[in-house]
Amino acid sequence: MKGPAGTGPLRRLLVLRHAKSAWPEGVEDRLRPLAPRGLRDAPAAGRALAAAGSLPDLALCSTAVRARRTWESVAAEWATPPPVRYDRRLYAAGVPRLLEVVREAPAEVRTLLLIGHNPGLAELVAAPAADGLDDTLERARAKFPTSAIAVLTWHGTTWRALAPGTALLTAFTVPRG
Repeated sequence: MKGPAGTGPLRRLLVLRHAKSAWPEGVEDRLRPLAPRGLRDAPAAGRALAAAGSLPDLALCSTAVRARRTWESVAAEWATPPPVRYDRRLYAAGVPRLLEVVREAPAEVRTLLLIGHNPGLAELVAAPAADGLDDTLERARAKFPTSAIAVLTWHGTTWRALAPGTALLTAFTVPRG
């Protein structure tokens, strides 16, 4: 198994798929709210990140309602939530666009939380991961359900250095409320 590649400080990218959303009739996809299960699971994701000592320095969140509500519920579980940047480019984004947004993070950010949507997030986790601890990479590739959290670690002087094969998937969990 390879370790996190590169030089520079250890960085963590926390990838969180939005919590379970509802499908109300006649509601535009971007405006879909969280379902009752999502309302239970999103706070559980916040508690899981806190319990793992994985609180971010900055959060990047899709502008879709279900992603914003996930962020609000996650952040409500922390005494001091980090700043959040809502970015419309994260909605329905593929790996190149997701990496573009991540690579814009300030160099002083060591732990970055990205909240978005599938299939882009599942593909993003697989792209930079050279390997995973235990069976984490296989599990993440097999299914990346709502509220899933993947933790990619790597060394880099800036976020621009994150590239395919440079990170190690150190954790993959699906918190449920």
